[in-house]
Amino acid sequence: MLLANIRTPLGARPVSIGEDGAARCQDDRASRNEHRLSTSVPIDTHRLDAADPAKHLPWKAPWWRATRGDGPVLFWVILIHIGACIGLALTPCPSWRVLGCAASLYFLGGLGTTVCFHRAIAHRSVRLHPIARHVLIFFAMLNGSGSPLSWVAYHRLHHAKSDTEEDISSPRMGGFWWSHLRWLWQAGAPPIQKYCREIDTPDYRIWSQLQFPLALFALGLGAPFGLATFFWLGPIRLVLALHAQCCINSVCHLGPQVGPQGTARNVGWLTLLHLGQGENWHRNHHDRPGSARIGWGISQIDMGWLAITLLHRLGLASHIRCSRIAPTAVDPVCATNLPQS
Repeated sequence: MLLANIRTPLGARPVSIGEDGAARCQDDRASRNEHRLSTSVPIDTHRLDAADPAKHLPWKAPWWRATRGDGPVLFWVILIHIGACIGLALTPCPSWRVLGCAASLYFLGGLGTTVCFHRAIAHRSVRLHPIARHVLIFFAMLNGSGSPLSWVAYHRLHHAKSDTEEDISSPRMGGFWWSHLRWLWQAGAPPIQKYCREIDTPDYRIWSQLQFPLALFALGLGAPFGLATFFWLGPIRLVLALHAQCCINSVCHLGPQVGPQGTARNVGWLTLLHLGQGENWHRNHHDRPGSARIGWGISQIDMGWLAITLLHRLGLASHIRCSRIAPTAVDPVCATNLPQS
């Protein structure tokens, strides 16, 4: 997630991505028993990954107490919120041109997150051409999504341990505000070596190194064009993008425990906040995590899927996997149609 560090936990066990796109720990029992420490023992997040501090109930700590190394995340979240409040007070009615530029960056950043970070890298449901992949990573990070390594590690952890005590971003454990924001700076290091070892390569590490300068660029890119442009392209846009993503962890997991989807649910009104990019159809996604298509009908708008089909026609996307229950018929764009069960 945003400005998350990329410390590597010791003793991590690798996780495989199955044919259905779901993350599974290769030694789940050993993983659950590892680091069974008393809650009275101080947490050293240089040794524990994000799944381990759950045993220490970090959501019971004061909200302002960041885990070691995650102080910059808390500072960033506070900074953009203060900036957004000041911006709304000083420039509540920007020009249509400023709004259009902010909305365009917001939309492109959301596409970068859903198409590249989520569907292509985390679940391997589509293979992107390197040019398309790096362009989408750039816009995702410009939207405050953090580096692909940390984002994918946290997301695969979420699927592998969904709705359990080791699902560090679950509202079932720490409540709404924990799952919505607090876990970003209180959960511990992203478990990269356990959940996304195969992408821990220079091709992705370079983006981790660029994370801080890109965050500063995202915050101030509108400054040369006036006060309203600075606030609406900077902190206001970044706050909206942050809460749009965080609603997936919180709002979309407030449902009852139902079958393999757990508490995941589809939330129609989030279509507006996500500009129709499809992430809000979260129960669909948990039901078929390996499908590149998340919206399953005309009424479930999925601009991420439309972007993938466009990239496919341009020769920038291939090896697209879809669930058979998502399209009404076998989709010719899909190289692989996943079975119904």
